[in-house]
Amino acid sequence: MTRSGAWVLAAALLCALPAQAAVAWLGFGPYGGDVRSFATDPTDARHIYMGTANGWVYESRDGGAEWHRLARVGSRDDLVLDHIVVDATNPQHLMVGAWVTGRDDGGLWSSEDGGRTWQSAAEMAGQSVRALAAAPSDARILVAGALSGVYRSKDGGAHWTRISPEGSTEIHEIESLAIDPAEPEVIYAGTWHLPWKTTDGGAHWVSIKDGVIEDSDVFSIILDRRDGNVVYASACSGIYKSSNAGEMFKKVEGIPSTARRTRVLRQDPVHPDVVFAGTTEGLFRTADAGSTWMRVTRPEDVVNDISIDPVRPEHMLIATDRGGVLASEDGGFSFKDANRGFSARQVEAYAADPANPARVYVGVVNDKDSGGVFASNDGGLTWEQREAGLHGMDVFALSLAPDGTLLAGANHGLLRWTDAGRWEWYGHTDAPEEAYPDGKLKEDERTGVPPSAAEQAAIEAATRKAVAKSKALAVKRPVAGPVKRPSGPPALSTYDGAVFALLTVENTVYAATGDGLLASPSAGMNWHTVAAAGAGPWRYLAASRGVLLAADLKRMETSEDGGKTWKSVALPTGLTQLGGVAVDGEGELWAVGGEGIWFSRDGAAWTKLTTPDLVDVNSVFYDAVGGRVLVTANGSSTFACAIRTADKTPECWDTGWHLRMMRPVGDHMVAATLYDGVVVQPRMVESPLK
Repeated sequence: MTRSGAWVLAAALLCALPAQAAVAWLGFGPYGGDVRSFATDPTDARHIYMGTANGWVYESRDGGAEWHRLARVGSRDDLVLDHIVVDATNPQHLMVGAWVTGRDDGGLWSSEDGGRTWQSAAEMAGQSVRALAAAPSDARILVAGALSGVYRSKDGGAHWTRISPEGSTEIHEIESLAIDPAEPEVIYAGTWHLPWKTTDGGAHWVSIKDGVIEDSDVFSIILDRRDGNVVYASACSGIYKSSNAGEMFKKVEGIPSTARRTRVLRQDPVHPDVVFAGTTEGLFRTADAGSTWMRVTRPEDVVNDISIDPVRPEHMLIATDRGGVLASEDGGFSFKDANRGFSARQVEAYAADPANPARVYVGVVNDKDSGGVFASNDGGLTWEQREAGLHGMDVFALSLAPDGTLLAGANHGLLRWTDAGRWEWYGHTDAPEEAYPDGKLKEDERTGVPPSAAEQAAIEAATRKAVAKSKALAVKRPVAGPVKRPSGPPALSTYDGAVFALLTVENTVYAATGDGLLASPSAGMNWHTVAAAGAGPWRYLAASRGVLLAADLKRMETSEDGGKTWKSVALPTGLTQLGGVAVDGEGELWAVGGEGIWFSRDGAAWTKLTTPDLVDVNSVFYDAVGGRVLVTANGSSTFACAIRTADKTPECWDTGWHLRMMRPVGDHMVAATLYDGVVVQPRMVESPLK
């Protein structure tokens, strides 16, 4: 980065500083991630709230063009925010329903200041809330659906009462709710096993399953705003429509059977015959009240919610898994990314170009074809995705080979970024079979026309054939140029296991894998097993001053002769499990974990460092330029520290984020969060980056 470029960086950071939190580090992506819900301010259609899968509420003041973090509900990172309700009479009053993956937990929270602060609804504490709705005719009446049943509030959410039968064996595990537009006593409830209805506010309930396939999970229910007798319901068995207030449903045809998990239905507020269905295989649109449907997004898009502008319905947003927010300006016929300011990426890998400190790379997990590897040429301010050829694999490790080639370690193998602008798999003509989970069409554009049934069948058959051929043709790759160690161990023909860490030391790249330690003297073109290091798994790697350190969760070994021989190193007393290792410029070893930070000069005697601001330390890295060790933690603390190796003096920052790792970029720091992408330290000084 040039001197002028450094001032651009500083200016960008300054402009991005939130007035209320000037000390917090700033999020810069990679943008995208899981989005669960939307809600629109009834007084301003361009003011939209967004709920995420990690407890954060975001808002946009420009219709979704840019997003800003508001608050983390309940100060927790495990709340899935599937429903937000904005009070029609007081837009500063919000309610949010939440649940927790894997256990019966969650609750309801309310805000009186537009989402900046939140208070738990005591009567709903611990309830796994899967549905939340307000009565269109009376904003004071709300209903909430939890795993335990249906609850109602008549005072805007201040107090709640169960209105489903106590101990009911049928009306529980509530996934969806709808209230009649004119009569708030009429409530529909969709469960994990068919729909129910009450016409007297919950005093009596009746099953409305006629026409619905038995044991269907009902994900969404909506009522036609023109005629409350017209009811749409989506289930795992498809979409259903009733013209007599749920007395009889008829299955709607036109949506592929593979896309039957329709999470959300939404009616156009201006054109009632236009209805959208958000499925696990894209967004579908009907313009004739459900008679015919067409898919308008990629089949890979998993749709969780839909927001349609009540004033200008051609403008709409969809919330997706992994891909974040997609926006349409033509009524849902085409979409583009709308994630600026929002990142829910889980970053697991980081690498910096030693020839250009402003060029950095991160690898993410759990994002399939929306993730992979992202590259930045400006120290983490902007990012470009590098997913071609990766086929949705998780990336656990990154490193630059001695010749500058970017290498990646994935959950199923080793890869090289080629001059052709795509990833090349070691030992395969294409990705291992696991990279093609379903053999589904991979459209290049979100606006691509979906294939017909015959075309899709042909695509799937061709994909299966290609996978089989790739597996059969997996051969040892030739080495480009002369082999550097002809007398060394034979090269592996392929490797498909998990790769947890990559480290470049002089002319060799090492890989810590689930099956042992691997090494490549040829920039990743060939790999061999480092047998002397012992059997796997290995999870961490570090090196400095001729010392190579490999570690797993409960063991460490060091080598001082380039990996030819190794010796075991005992863990520090009091450390139950390693969270990371490092070797500093004096050859000292560093080990961190839940109990703190240790260092050792000889690998035998360990000294524990006192850092009261850090608990549950999860990473350690030696910054050779700064002569310091960088540590982060993933407990309740949001602190990160740089510890001078000369005198063990720490400098700590409250970053405002729960961090996964931290690295220097010139005069400032870049850090990866646990679930919120990359954040940058707001240091307003001239940068020495070149």
